[in-house]
Amino acid sequence: MQLSHLLFALPALAFFGVFALLPLVGVVALSFTSWNGIGAIEFTGLTSWTDALTRSTTWHGLALVVLMVVATWLLQTPLSILLGAFLAGQQRYRNLLAILYFLPLLLSSAAIAITFKSLLDPNFGLANGLDMPLLRQNWLGDPVLVWVVLLFIIAWQFIPFHTLIYQGAVRQIPHTMYEAAQIDGAGRVRQFFSITLPQLKYTLITSSTLMVVGALTYFDIIFVLTQGGPGIATRILPLDMYLTGFRGNEMGVASALAVMLVVIGLSLALGVQRLGGRDSSASQMEGA
Repeated sequence: MQLSHLLFALPALAFFGVFALLPLVGVVALSFTSWNGIGAIEFTGLTSWTDALTRSTTWHGLALVVLMVVATWLLQTPLSILLGAFLAGQQRYRNLLAILYFLPLLLSSAAIAITFKSLLDPNFGLANGLDMPLLRQNWLGDPVLVWVVLLFIIAWQFIPFHTLIYQGAVRQIPHTMYEAAQIDGAGRVRQFFSITLPQLKYTLITSSTLMVVGALTYFDIIFVLTQGGPGIATRILPLDMYLTGFRGNEMGVASALAVMLVVIGLSLALGVQRLGGRDSSASQMEGA
């Protein structure tokens, strides 16, 4: 029986090995070399790692990654939970709202970045079109405002995905729990904090894992929108890796940065899973 299970898993394991493990091994090997992307690959030991770890841009990019992870989680999680709980209702119009909320996720990140870049242009953007001086700000040229724009765009695009996760989880909560709470005199707010939130514990862990690890991949939006600017205000580590490898022609250093990102991503994912305790794989229906 176990052999048959292994046979069924072989195609997935082969796909994962060829397209995930093999490239990872290659990147790790390249991190111990010096290569400009064209000439011969030269093994140089820890030179690329030393170079990567002594650059100020590396630690700046790492600090921005931490900021991105914390800020996106704090912004997206409460809104996703509230929208998910709201859309889990039985009213007909909520299905229409669910479709509208989900539309941003269907759009390309690059296309979204190009659109917002045009809309926020201080000379030819939305501010001039609507004659609204309040919007006529240097949105992408100010180190603080550019982060406000980035976090807004990321939340606008990805909150629908996490909302869908929470919506499905809320609909799995037995109605008998809410009926018993109503008999005891609990209102909607009390039911939300005493029933809904505790029952979403494992969904919160799953969503947070996707959200935290996903924050390490926001390369396309930033590259198209700001290219790391103004200055290096938005040059997060993934973008620094790309610029180092494909513009600086330092593939060894870029590979070292890539390995760092993999380690950071795995550490964050395992850390979030650990927060759920030993029973993080248990069903949210447990004890209902």
